[in-house]
Amino acid sequence: MSSPEIASLSWGQMKVQGSTTTYKDCKVWPGGSRAWDWRETGTEHSPGVQPADVKEVVEKGVQTLVIGRGMSEALKVPPSTVEYLKKHGIDVRVLQTEAAVKEYNALAAQGVRVGGVFHSTC
Repeated sequence: MSSPEIASLSWGQMKVQGSTTTYKDCKVWPGGSRAWDWRETGTEHSPGVQPADVKEVVEKGVQTLVIGRGMSEALKVPPSTVEYLKKHGIDVRVLQTEAAVKEYNALAAQGVRVGGVFHSTC
């Protein structure tokens, strides 16, 4: 199963291939995607993306995880999250969201088992 392409991105809106939903924030993995609801884990811009936020994508068997920090990179990614991913043997890329989407799509096009968590506003 391949990772779906992120078909479009603009401030506050993302569309993923194979889904009719327009996401504000989303998680993607080989074969699927869903809205990323920060309330599930109590995520805020700081301290940012927690291991609990990426666990679901990790469990889908990704090789690489791309994290989009927002258009203005307001979303933090603490060292504990990067360490969690590395401990699971996952290559992690932390980028501004537009750059993150380009990186994710390029990896997906190469057939890499890539997943991502993306914040589409600040």
